[in-house]
Amino acid sequence: MQRKRLRMPSAFTILFIIIVIVAILTWIVPSGEYQYVDPTAVKKQPIPNTYHLVDRNPQGFKDIVLAPIEGFYEAVDVALFVIVIGGFLGIVMKTGAIEAGISNVTKRLEGKEKWMIPILMILFSLGGTTFGMAEETIAFYPLLIPVFLAAGYDTITAVSVIMLGAGVGVLGSTVNPFATGIASGFANISIGDGIIFRLLILVLGEAAAILFVLRYAEKVRKDPTKSLVYDTLKEDKEHFLAHKEGTEFPELTGKRKLVLYMFAATFIIMVFGVIPFEDIGITLVPTLGWWFGELTALF
Repeated sequence: MQRKRLRMPSAFTILFIIIVIVAILTWIVPSGEYQYVDPTAVKKQPIPNTYHLVDRNPQGFKDIVLAPIEGFYEAVDVALFVIVIGGFLGIVMKTGAIEAGISNVTKRLEGKEKWMIPILMILFSLGGTTFGMAEETIAFYPLLIPVFLAAGYDTITAVSVIMLGAGVGVLGSTVNPFATGIASGFANISIGDGIIFRLLILVLGEAAAILFVLRYAEKVRKDPTKSLVYDTLKEDKEHFLAHKEGTEFPELTGKRKLVLYMFAATFIIMVFGVIPFEDIGITLVPTLGWWFGELTALF
C-alpha cells in the first residue's frame, strides 16, 4: 500500500493554527498596552514609555471561531481597497499597456543594451514599489532573454534585470497597497508614515542591484566563460534566438499610451494624498491625510 505524502497545509489552515496559538498565549503572556493621545481618534498614536500592564483577556473557543469574522468587520476598509485596486490592476494588465510600454523601451534601446540594464531595472522597480509588481513580470522573460543573449550577455543577466529590478522595488514598497497599505491599515497609521525611509531603501537597494548586474553583465560580455551558465550558453542561444521572431508583444498604440498616463497619474496622486507633509516639515504643500476610503475611490 502506497503511503500518502505529507502536503503543505493551505494558507487558511496556517492562519487558523496561528489564531489558535495566539489564543493559547492569551492565557500565558501578561497583557499590556500603551497610553494613546486620543483613544477616540481614527489615527491612534501611542505615547512612548507609557506601557503598563492590564487585566488579562483570555480567549476561548468562541473567540477563536469569531476571530476571522471580527477581523473582516474591523478591516472592511482595507478589504474593499484591495478588491478595488485588484480590479484596477487587472484592467490595466488586460489592456496590454504595461507590456507594450516596456517592449517599446526595449526596441528603442536595441544596440545600446548596456543602458537597457539600468533603465529597465528602474522601470521594474517602479512597478514593484507602487503596486507590488512581481508575478506580473513573467511575460517579460521571453522578451528580454533573446535581446540580452543577442547582445552578448547570458540568461542570468536578463533574469536579474527583471527579478532584481522588481524584487528590490517590492522590498522598498513606498506605496505598495498590498504590503505597506495593508500593514499600515492594521497599524492604524497613514500609508505615508515612514515613506522617506522606504524611499531610501528603494534608492540604495536598486542602485546596488544595478551596479551588481552591470558588473556581472560586462564581465560576461568580455569573456563568456565567466558566465555562471556557460555550460548551457550555446544551447540557450540556439533555443531563445531561434524563437525571437515569434515573441510578439502588444503595440504601443495611442489608447495604451493614455492608459499608461492614467496609470502613472493615479499613483502620483495616491503618493501626494498619503504623504504627511506637515510631519516632515513641509508647510507649503497641504497635507490631505487620505485614508482607505479616498484611496479606494481614487482607484
